[in-house]
Amino acid sequence: MITPDINPVELKVFLNHIYEFKKGGRQMVLYTTKRKYEDFAVKRLTSQKIKYIIQPIDDTRINVFFGRPECIKAVSMMINRPLNELTPEEDFILGALLGYDICGQCKRYCSRKKNTINLCLSQPVS
Repeated sequence: MITPDINPVELKVFLNHIYEFKKGGRQMVLYTTKRKYEDFAVKRLTSQKIKYIIQPIDDTRINVFFGRPECIKAVSMMINRPLNELTPEEDFILGALLGYDICGQCKRYCSRKKNTINLCLSQPVS
């Protein structure tokens, strides 16, 4: 039974991600959603015996990582701050775990690494 505050349309992508994971199409998923859907997500993942972690983003949104236990364990060791604060290396690993195009991840890594180096070089030395 769906409660009145649950909008099935907003959860369609989440449910499709679960389907793809169960069919072996993905090893790990990152789904960003409204905090009000956290209980629904947790109950669904728990009932399907899928490992997950929840990362709060702000007062209204969360990241739900779910997938194979070894992937979730690795992510839980990295994700201890907002995703936009990950190092280029952590960002690369996360993208690879999520199954993103590896060449695209390499380009992203090089770009972020170059920006990090340039930022360090532009800082005054004390």
